[in-house]
Amino acid sequence: MGVEPENTLRSFVAAQRAGLDLIELDLHLSKDGALVVMHDAEVDRTTDGSGPIADKTLAELRALDAGRGERVPVFEEVLDAVQTPLQAEIKDVAAARALAEVMHARDLTARVEVSSFHDEAVAEIRRLVPGVRTALVASRYGTDVVDRAVTVGAATVCLNIRRLTLEIVEHARASGLRIIGWVVNTQDHLRLVRALELDGATTDYPEIKRTGRFTA
Repeated sequence: MGVEPENTLRSFVAAQRAGLDLIELDLHLSKDGALVVMHDAEVDRTTDGSGPIADKTLAELRALDAGRGERVPVFEEVLDAVQTPLQAEIKDVAAARALAEVMHARDLTARVEVSSFHDEAVAEIRRLVPGVRTALVASRYGTDVVDRAVTVGAATVCLNIRRLTLEIVEHARASGLRIIGWVVNTQDHLRLVRALELDGATTDYPEIKRTGRFTA
């Protein structure tokens, strides 16, 4: 999020206050198996620490400053801090299994959509949590991304707005998929979202909601 420290409780509360429809977050596993909320696989860019998340225990991660005195949150904290529906992006099958445990324990099927760049992670969460809503994310792609999404049972494709074409949109529509564009931070990209009649867009700036429906 572009106005608060990224992937912190502070940023999620701000997104909720802005009235966004959905809050997107990224999940990694700590060394001791906790579902940690952070975009990158390493802590260097968004905290005062360094090194891979997977090499650090939850206690070590909690000791880091994630910006403005915020600490690195775990998934359960976000669930408690906001009521807005969530889209949780997972990086691998191991994260899918950890997330499935939390979803079953807290009955989150209706509240949490699960997304991933990795086909096998989407397939695994669908296997573990029947009825879960899923999305396949892609940055570099062609029309094949639609066929991949259908194969793993995803209902939505979340696609890099810079590569999105009418051909891909039409193929996705014909296959019954929803389409979300990311990252939409400019008026040019917003106009493209509207021209292609997408189902939504992901943005770093909640105030853009004044001119459209977005996730953050």
